[in-house]
Amino acid sequence: MSTQYESLKTATLYTDAFRVAAPAVAVGRDVWPRQPGVFIRAGKAVETEAVEQAEQPADAADADKPPRELPPRELVAGQFGLVPRWCKSVSDAKLRSTKLVNARSETVTTSSNFRDAWLAGQRCIVPMQAFMEDDWRSRKAVPTRIARVDGVPLGVAGLWESWTGADGEVIVSYTLLTVNANSHALMSRYQQPGNEKRMLAILNEGAYDAWLNARPEKAKEFMRAYPANWLTANPVENSRQ
Repeated sequence: MSTQYESLKTATLYTDAFRVAAPAVAVGRDVWPRQPGVFIRAGKAVETEAVEQAEQPADAADADKPPRELPPRELVAGQFGLVPRWCKSVSDAKLRSTKLVNARSETVTTSSNFRDAWLAGQRCIVPMQAFMEDDWRSRKAVPTRIARVDGVPLGVAGLWESWTGADGEVIVSYTLLTVNANSHALMSRYQQPGNEKRMLAILNEGAYDAWLNARPEKAKEFMRAYPANWLTANPVENSRQ
């Protein structure tokens, strides 16, 4: 699982890379489960016509129609680690969220933890500078920082949820979607031996709006492995201090 990532290194990158305002409150450099982070979602409900335009080019017959604007992107503060809306208590929410920082893209439509958020179209993009994985090839866990080769921030596909407790307490939370990486030239090196290899579902910049606004049945088309040659991996020291 990818349980640690770096927030953007400068506030201006939120606008430059994702067209959203910088967080009102500074986000910590390293984001861990149950810690505060930020995610990007569509700012309001999307009409069917706008969604269809996000998913595919307009047909020739529609060439004369005025373009429909997509909703603006919205930066939202939330807890890293999703809290399902059916949790009964704050203590239950805290216990479950630590284990729900990643969601398998293959099972989001059937998992009780993520199904409601997926079917409700509560998709998001999690901006990050890099993420951490353990390299076990030496038989010891070597923390490794993985980022884009060009230094541009990563936009990772995720789901968000808003949970309300019996006392009115609200927890906004999010999870990172993952895809299989058994055959990936880079990511197959990481995580413990014998386990299925997984990697974050990293989005191409040109697909951000389409991902946020696609219909649920179309959204799985975005769940694919990111090219290995676009990523770089470097061992780091003291990543857990």
